[in-house]
Amino acid sequence: MLAILGYGIVITFMLLIMTKRMTAFTSLIIVPIVFALIGGFGSNIGKFALTGVKGVAPTAVMLLFAILYFGIMINVGLFDPLSKAIIKFVKGDPLKVLIGTAILAAVVSVDGDGSTTTMIVCSALLPVYKKLKIKPLYLATIIIMQNSIMNLLPWGGPTARIMSALKIEGGDILRPLVPGMIISIIYVIGVAYYLGLKERKRLGIINIDNEVLNEMSATLDPEELALKRPKLIWINFALTILVMVTLILGKLPAAIIFEVGTALALIINYPKLKTQRQLIENHAGNAIQVVVMVLAAGVFMGILTETKMAEAIALNLASIVPKSFGSHWTLVTAIISIPGTFFLSNDAFYFGVLPVLAETGAAYGFTPLQIGIASTMGQAFHLLSPLVAFIYLLLQITEVDMGEWQKHAAKWSIGTFIIFVLAAALTGVMPL
Repeated sequence: MLAILGYGIVITFMLLIMTKRMTAFTSLIIVPIVFALIGGFGSNIGKFALTGVKGVAPTAVMLLFAILYFGIMINVGLFDPLSKAIIKFVKGDPLKVLIGTAILAAVVSVDGDGSTTTMIVCSALLPVYKKLKIKPLYLATIIIMQNSIMNLLPWGGPTARIMSALKIEGGDILRPLVPGMIISIIYVIGVAYYLGLKERKRLGIINIDNEVLNEMSATLDPEELALKRPKLIWINFALTILVMVTLILGKLPAAIIFEVGTALALIINYPKLKTQRQLIENHAGNAIQVVVMVLAAGVFMGILTETKMAEAIALNLASIVPKSFGSHWTLVTAIISIPGTFFLSNDAFYFGVLPVLAETGAAYGFTPLQIGIASTMGQAFHLLSPLVAFIYLLLQITEVDMGEWQKHAAKWSIGTFIIFVLAAALTGVMPL
């Protein structure tokens, strides 16, 4: 019964947002509450929801200050030289913009954090997309596809959990994944090439010269121009590098890093208190919209987890496959990892479902490493899940509809999944 209710929550949520009957925000809150009431958990809904909200609170705080920090960096003009250089380099060709997006997203995603990847890539490229009128849907799709691949690095979410759950070394799990990751990155560049050709056909190639670049600056609002700090660009660049390095080292919580970075950015660039207050007010709207979405996702996750619906889904996924499939258990694990990592958080799947799959696989002669590798295959779709907090930041910045984005990105992510599986099979680490 709990598994049915859990599936019902996720499927109903997806149907409502894809058919645009409800917004993601209202669905994340109302749908789990309705199903919790049906399941007889009415008296505990508040407690369960609050537990979920507490769980996502650090992420919400981190995103709040990340938006403020990068918003200030945009105000000071940190990304202006990069955006102008990209515009000059691509010479108004949408094809080059899309390919550049795929390359930049792959490089920036090395840190394993989706929110910083989103902020950096969108800050640098969204002005280019708007100038050339390229569909922002493509920007959101390419970013998520490349981040899904790079998230498999040992310091990323899924592999770190697999290493912990199955007692596998980082190097042992990374080596077999590398061929598939490299081919998948090239595949995403190929997808970007195809989408770029479509946009080139639709929009043509716009002649971009220095005069046009100057016009772009001239069309800025006088208030925006007054906030530029070209003389401080290297100081702001150094501060941003320091923030990124500290994030990668992982010695401090990400929320604190961005909070301190935001304070320093305000002091360095805008010593007047009135200007500081104005900037916080300017960026508060975008920040609040993302934060409330993350907190709403906390309600969703809290009810799904605390009612034991997530656990029931995990047990159902692990037991649903007939024993006759035992000789193909790695392929079974790979397939289960798609709904497993989409319907559940990485913690729930890798700490709840994976050990059961690994134990069953051992009975059929498969090693923990083979099952661990197979369980990463579903990561091609994981970041499309409504349970992933930073996607609300991506959708807010690009102004893309969630349902439309999920359908578009999922179509191309099928290719990433197939590449992951074939590469792992050909290297022998995932016998089919």
